[in-house]
Amino acid sequence: MCDYSLMAVPNRLAQEGEQLVTHRFPTGSLGLASPTEIARVAASASPSRKPFFTVLKEFFNPPAAAQVCAVCIPPGARLRVQSIPQRLQQAFCIGLTEDVTFTQLSEAVNTYRDALRFANGRELRLQELREGMPVTVLDLSSAEEVNLDVLRFEREFVHRR
Repeated sequence: MCDYSLMAVPNRLAQEGEQLVTHRFPTGSLGLASPTEIARVAASASPSRKPFFTVLKEFFNPPAAAQVCAVCIPPGARLRVQSIPQRLQQAFCIGLTEDVTFTQLSEAVNTYRDALRFANGRELRLQELREGMPVTVLDLSSAEEVNLDVLRFEREFVHRR
């Protein structure tokens, strides 16, 4: 779904046909996000010429920074991953572009568990990908039912910290 570390950032469920990219979030975790949203947030963060008193005011009372929304994928969803690095192609006997099944390696809390299962049965944690890799959501219809109680517990646990 979304690794535990992405529960602290705004998140939403993926939509079929959506184009995403791997993105490094402020938590340090790698996840999926919309490239359009990444560009929008980057543009809003770019410095612009402001009057001195506006800069001074924002120094003492900084405006809320826009955050990139994490896009959560349910286990069992089908994805197309592109631009797979050569080192991963060789290590996993895969090609430059692969259709994969999104899966979770365990249900343990506070662990990176989101992974990709390739057609050859090999699994790769999402954290091992590189930033900026294009991912297309092909099919959500085969996704497993998500245990919302576990997600609620994780979200409460993260917010209590």
